[in-house]
Amino acid sequence: MHISEMFRLVRGTGHILDVLDILHRDRLALRIHDGAFSAMDLTARHPRTGELLSTVKFMVQTLAAAGELQRDLQRELTYDGLRAAEAKGNKGGRRPAVKAELVDTVRTAYLEGRSIAALPRDHQVSRGAIRTAVADLLPEHAAADPGAPAPETPVVLDMPGKVADFLRATELEPAERVTLDQGVTVRRGQGYTLRVTAVPAVHQEFLGRCQPLDSAQSVPAQRKARREYANRVNALGNGI
Repeated sequence: MHISEMFRLVRGTGHILDVLDILHRDRLALRIHDGAFSAMDLTARHPRTGELLSTVKFMVQTLAAAGELQRDLQRELTYDGLRAAEAKGNKGGRRPAVKAELVDTVRTAYLEGRSIAALPRDHQVSRGAIRTAVADLLPEHAAADPGAPAPETPVVLDMPGKVADFLRATELEPAERVTLDQGVTVRRGQGYTLRVTAVPAVHQEFLGRCQPLDSAQSVPAQRKARREYANRVNALGNGI
C-alpha cells in the first residue's frame, strides 16, 4: 500500500495502531512517501510474539500525537482567521452564482473578449459560476472563434511546504484535494516545496484558503511561507 503521508490514511494515535494490526494480519506492506513516518519501518515486529516492537510503537505514538497537535493548531488558526475576516466584512464560503438577470451581461462581455479571469472580479462570483454561465460558448463546447479568449492552461507553481501542510489539514473541494495530492515534493534542506500543476484559478483558490496563515496568531515561518506563495500566485495572475 502506497500513501503520500501517514495522515492521509489515519486520523489519530489509536487509529494508527489499529491500521498497522490490520496490515499485519492481511500481510500488506506499507510505503509512506513523505513526512516523519517515511523513514521508519512500521512493520518491524518481535520474531517470537509477532507484536509491534516497543520502540516502533513508542515512535508511532509520539509522532502521531505531534501530528494530531499540529492539525488541532491549524484548525484553530483557520477559525481565528475566519473570525478576523468576518470582522472585516469578508464572508466565507463559495461566492454566489451569477444572478439570472446578469447572465446575458456576462455572456456578452465574454463574447466581446472579457477573460474568464476578469469576469469573476467584475461580478463578485467564482470562476466556476462564470464558466457555468458561458459553458456553451467555451472553446471545448463551441466551434473555434478567432476572437474568443483561449482556455486557461495549467501552470506549475512551487508551494512552500508550510502552506501545503496547512492545506492538507483544511477542508478542500475534491478537485482541489486531487490537485494537491498530485503535487511533486521537492526537498530543500530540512523543509520542502510542493510543485503543483493546476490552472491559475486553482492556484488562486489555494491562496485564498491559506489566508489564516497571515494572521497574528500564526508563527512567523507560516506567515513568511504564505507571503512567498502569495507573491508567486500574484505574479502568475499578472500574466493571465
